[in-house]
Amino acid sequence: MGILEGKRILVTGVLTDASIGFHVARIAQEQGAEVALTAYPRPTLTQRTAKRLPSGPDAPPPVIELDVMSTEQLGALAGNLREHGFDHLDGVVHAIGFAPQTALGGNFLDTPWEDVATAVHASAYSLKSLTMACLPLMKDGGAVVGLDFDATKAWPVYDWMGVAKAGLESCARYLAKYLGPQGIRVNLVAAGPLATMAAKSIPGFEGMTELWPQAAPLGWDVKDSEPTARACAALLSDWFPATSGEIVHVDGGLHAIGAVC
Repeated sequence: MGILEGKRILVTGVLTDASIGFHVARIAQEQGAEVALTAYPRPTLTQRTAKRLPSGPDAPPPVIELDVMSTEQLGALAGNLREHGFDHLDGVVHAIGFAPQTALGGNFLDTPWEDVATAVHASAYSLKSLTMACLPLMKDGGAVVGLDFDATKAWPVYDWMGVAKAGLESCARYLAKYLGPQGIRVNLVAAGPLATMAAKSIPGFEGMTELWPQAAPLGWDVKDSEPTARACAALLSDWFPATSGEIVHVDGGLHAIGAVC
């Protein structure tokens, strides 16, 4: 029996099989969970990717189109999940982040507010809006897990996405405070750099992916999302019943030392 046996989990951010969300969904299924996916901006691509999960091409998980910046689509999410047989949720995975190109790659001092607002809305506020959209299906409590990138440092080229991740971390703590009485745990997994499509869109990000494996005490494989996905699965399970508002670092240990990328 897997650690997620019988649980129903919503996973966002699945675009290709290189997406961290894909590997979270894969391990969740392997551990016994029933999974639903959200898709944006290309639902047909997510639908194709879903067929590569352990449930196979004949029984892929449902895929629901969801732009987390759309009040209308957020409002319809619970109903759409019910239509696919998800009358409750035990877990939600927030694997969403976006910033316009002007907010990345060394443009910090010149980024206009409109683009900063987009980054914060899509990458930080969306944790709250997604959680609230799922709340009607979490009457018996559950777990919310978000994907993070250590916001305690100013990383090269990460710029306003770094600020957005700091907002994500604070948002998770406040959600943990306000939703704890309802039995809902909210935690983040701060992963090291991984070779996802989102990472490749950040100008100059390859600098961190080159240096991180050398600097991390445990080493780091930028092509291996398994450790990060396993951490997410553990936090979604019942093995952390009294942990909330926490940030679990899965980065080869680099966050704990004084190395600078």
